[in-house]
Amino acid sequence: MPGPASVTLNFVEQGAGLPVLALHGWTPDHRLMLGCLEPVFARREGYRRLYPDLPGMGKSPASPSMASSDDMLQAVEEFVQTVIGTAPFLLVGESYGGYLARALARSRVEQVRGLALICPLGAAVEHAERKVPARQVLRADPDLLDSLDHRLAMEFKDIAVVQTPDTVRRFREEILPGLDLADTEAMARIRQRWQLTEDPEGGEPFRRPTLILTGRQDDSVGYLDQFALLPHYPRASFAVLDVAGHNLQIEQVELFDALMLDWLDRVAAES
Repeated sequence: MPGPASVTLNFVEQGAGLPVLALHGWTPDHRLMLGCLEPVFARREGYRRLYPDLPGMGKSPASPSMASSDDMLQAVEEFVQTVIGTAPFLLVGESYGGYLARALARSRVEQVRGLALICPLGAAVEHAERKVPARQVLRADPDLLDSLDHRLAMEFKDIAVVQTPDTVRRFREEILPGLDLADTEAMARIRQRWQLTEDPEGGEPFRRPTLILTGRQDDSVGYLDQFALLPHYPRASFAVLDVAGHNLQIEQVELFDALMLDWLDRVAAES
């Protein structure tokens, strides 16, 4: 039933078959997920990929009444009800989108046939409580940074562990556009009540094929707090990738693709 925070989410749809819902992180938009997942699904047929913009991000509005992560989750629940209905689906979440995905896997456990988390928020939601490594750049390229316009250079430098022309290109195409579109006023309002009322891991363990990908140099959400989630996901593959930060999907492309494909194969083997 629509609530006070109801909103119609903008989304992009690709392919046909088993639905796959992909939830991006805090501030970017659907292009982050589309950019990293479409090359994976180019190697596996039979999937209907759904890439929504979360409220207040991309082209999805956030009404003044939307003021918490509970409201964000409600918007995603309504999207599932409208676009997927009661059909089985796969669920992929990145960063904050991974937090919402875990909650959705709890509320729709009979529908979600597999869960993949990319650099997700872990057991500690607030920044001050997270166990994260010190900021580190392992593949630096000062000349490359000097060649970029100031805004791109600053945004990219603040998060990149691998500074190459390709990671810059993908950051510019898949991440920066969302940063420019974000409704900062709405996001600041929602950020005041960021923690979900119900713990995503508060129910019964999720016993379907799961993948948890983390970056060894991710100074945003880290990797230790995600390891603490493992008892709730007894079918999870857990990977900590070296030379990878919070944009793991563009810094370790071959490993990302291989692990995502393995997850899809594990899900398919059970269905």
